[in-house]
Amino acid sequence: MIDSAPDLRRTAPVGRVGAGRHEVGDADVVLLNVQAPVSETCDIITRLHEEGHRVVVVSGSTTQNDLVPSIEAGARGYLSQRTGEGELLAAVRSVASGRSYFATGFISHRGRHKNPPRITGREKQILELVASGATDREIASKLNISEHTVHSHLDRLGSKTGFRRRADLTRLALQHGVGGEVADDE
Repeated sequence: MIDSAPDLRRTAPVGRVGAGRHEVGDADVVLLNVQAPVSETCDIITRLHEEGHRVVVVSGSTTQNDLVPSIEAGARGYLSQRTGEGELLAAVRSVASGRSYFATGFISHRGRHKNPPRITGREKQILELVASGATDREIASKLNISEHTVHSHLDRLGSKTGFRRRADLTRLALQHGVGGEVADDE
């Protein structure tokens, strides 16, 4: 699929990254096909992230059990092994450009609130930007607000949901499209 895209270049595939410590060269984006326990996968993601690579995990799992630890380890994208060509290429392009990409098929219905918090339109915008990997400064610039205002919105979201870490806010953003109620007011 990568070879068919004129704007992408595939480097040599590596059979196994981890114990053998195979190098992935100068790749900007590494597609990591998960076939190992979560802890080993997260160790690999952390190492690749620390080496400056952006990691997109391709997983056979369809739950958040692997998604959240992968995000916390530094993954910038997460897809199903059944992902189609268009979505895979979109994910690689998104992650290569500095954004994140998480397939919505990994949204878990467990853990959703019976009465979801009321999230304003501005809070939803901020959640989407957090999920895309934007920093507070980038969010402020994109929305033409101060960083202090971004922090206020994040604090309010934390109070409403109990989520304060970016990985949890990313999961909330993924869940938001399914079960959250968005208020029209800011």
